[in-house]
Amino acid sequence: MTTHTPPIKNSEKETSRIETFSDGVFAIAITLLILELIQFLYSQSNDGLLKLLVSHWQSYIAFAIGFFTLLVCWINHHLIFNYINRTDSNLMWVNGFVLLVVTFTPFPTAVLAQYISKEPNLALGIFGVNYFLMALAAYNITAYTYNKFLITEEGRKIYYRFKLLYRWTAVYTFINMFLCFFSVIVPIILNCVMFAAMAFPKETSMFLFRKKFDKSKK
Repeated sequence: MTTHTPPIKNSEKETSRIETFSDGVFAIAITLLILELIQFLYSQSNDGLLKLLVSHWQSYIAFAIGFFTLLVCWINHHLIFNYINRTDSNLMWVNGFVLLVVTFTPFPTAVLAQYISKEPNLALGIFGVNYFLMALAAYNITAYTYNKFLITEEGRKIYYRFKLLYRWTAVYTFINMFLCFFSVIVPIILNCVMFAAMAFPKETSMFLFRKKFDKSKK
């Protein structure tokens, strides 16, 4: 059985300020998503409130997608920082790339809301770029912290699984990003599958790479 690393007390960690700042950025980015919903209330239209609300169904879907995208991203960010116990100046920049993608997310979400019914392939493609950047950012930070030994020694084995998971997720989202320009249904299905898997990153990584590590024990 895999030995799990016990949570590290805040007093023992060097990453507390990075985590606090990151959590603040995530919170702001999620808050910005609601602006897309508020915006159409100020549109110059003589339609009644009910008709106005119903006619902007795309905005509700895009808001839900954007919200849960950032939530899943935060879940993964929180998970890996449970294992990172040291920092250096480069880690701040690597984590900064993660936050850059997080703050960018409200834009492709707004594009998705406005153009999913008019230009679905391009709208999904732009949002697909965002998913790819998120996966790339996740792989970058796990690869960097793993290679630089910034994580707990007892957590390296399970952390390596996270690294593999994000590497393959980057490949997966890169391919799916291009599929968006040729199909609508297929990329949506593939994104839903990825979304479900990344919502539980620890369980997914242990399931996908169980055989790989079982063989290494023999």
